[in-house]
Amino acid sequence: MESAAFHRNSSSSNSSANTELLSRTGYTILAVIMGVFSVAGIILNVVVIVVTVKHRQLRQPLSYALVNLAVCDLGCAVFGGLPTTVTSAMGYFNLGRVGCVLEAFAVSFFGIASLCTVAVISVERYVVVCYPMGAVLFQTRHAVAGVVLSWVWSFVWSTPPLFGWGTFELEGVKTSCAPKWHSRDVGDMSYMIIFFFLCFALPFSVVMVSYSRLLWTLRQVTKLQVSETGSTSRVEMQVARMVVVMVLAFLVTWLPYAALALAVMIDSSLYVDPVIATIPVYFAKSSTVYNPIIYIFMNRQFRGYTVAAVLCGWNPWSSEPQTSENETTVASVIKTPKKIVPKKSLE
Repeated sequence: MESAAFHRNSSSSNSSANTELLSRTGYTILAVIMGVFSVAGIILNVVVIVVTVKHRQLRQPLSYALVNLAVCDLGCAVFGGLPTTVTSAMGYFNLGRVGCVLEAFAVSFFGIASLCTVAVISVERYVVVCYPMGAVLFQTRHAVAGVVLSWVWSFVWSTPPLFGWGTFELEGVKTSCAPKWHSRDVGDMSYMIIFFFLCFALPFSVVMVSYSRLLWTLRQVTKLQVSETGSTSRVEMQVARMVVVMVLAFLVTWLPYAALALAVMIDSSLYVDPVIATIPVYFAKSSTVYNPIIYIFMNRQFRGYTVAAVLCGWNPWSSEPQTSENETTVASVIKTPKKIVPKKSLE
């Protein structure tokens, strides 16, 4: 009964309400944009997974979280991006109530796991960079624990709407589904408030604290060194630049969506135009493209294997030094009189 009503409402909105939300050309443009993001996200993340599985040299503890991020983004692109491309091309949501719930659950499930994985990566990098001498060792079991935690945490907070706490509904221009963040119902609001703080604010806080501590540690070490060539300052700037890119990517892709939902929850009288409400959705789903580029293809070792695989063995960057410009630890900055402590990869 509910599914039939949902289908009737969707069909009627196609002929009346949705026509007012966006023109036929507008829906086509949205379909093209989402299609490009989805296809690019699928290709990039499949390449990440395949190359990592193929090359044993890439199967290091730090790679577990990177591959897990690729799996999360692949899931978002397949179960969220492609359906949204189809429904946008149609001009209305034509997958019914069950399709709406499945799409919203999949995007929520893979999206939260992706955010948690980004947080895990930030912790991993902090540990590897700031404790390179063995005070804190990052091993395979820690990497696996971080991956498992991200999936468990995501499952715990994605499933409540399936059992009545919170609701999955159409959003924006009515071509995709998500948790009903604009509802005034007590159950929906309580779920969305907890969802916001535990699934966005918490991972973001972990990212900010980890990278802030990382930069602070490198800054303190830099102050203690007297560099003849100025290389220490360059190392600090390289890491700082990398961290800024990662944090900005996190904010650009997820902050607009989270901020919009929070603003509507706080101010019940706030009206958001459906077209405006759709823009943050596209930013969030674009993370499936940005993540593999920023977190993986900036790693020269991984990029070398990937380019060679795509170009059938030819690598135009084969003459690059093996050490990435973003690969550093505190040990690589502190040079003892007898020897230079070997670097460990930040990535």
